[in-house]
Amino acid sequence: MSIRENLSLASLDRVSRLGLLSRPRERRRAADTIDQLNIVARSAEQQVATLSGGNQQKCVLGKWLSTLPRLLILDEPTRGIDVAAKAQIHKLIDEIAGSGVAILMISSELPELIGISDRIYVMRQGGVAAELAAGPELTQEKVVAFACLDQEA
Repeated sequence: MSIRENLSLASLDRVSRLGLLSRPRERRRAADTIDQLNIVARSAEQQVATLSGGNQQKCVLGKWLSTLPRLLILDEPTRGIDVAAKAQIHKLIDEIAGSGVAILMISSELPELIGISDRIYVMRQGGVAAELAAGPELTQEKVVAFACLDQEA
């Protein structure tokens, strides 16, 4: 599907009237989102599959942000993308959180989690093993200790 179609897919009610899709409204919303998220593409009609990994991730974010969520769940949002795209995604996540949207981010990359999170919950054996606040005392070793040990670190 095109960028335009992907960006409106989760919020068809915002680009339709009386059950009919408004192409002009859909194009305007797509253009706004492409601009806001700095999606690099030839046009809104470009197929998402032809974009770089980072721009594909921005399209996914844009699609769900169009629903005006109060909570956004991100599962490995930077997996498989280059360092520059990661930095852009991290900046977007920070801006989204700053706008009042709660973000639950799942990541296996500890440096990423430590660098972007206000709070980290460590899961072990189906439950929460620890709640760790951001700060200088939060280290990868501390997170791994809670994740791997049968007792609290």
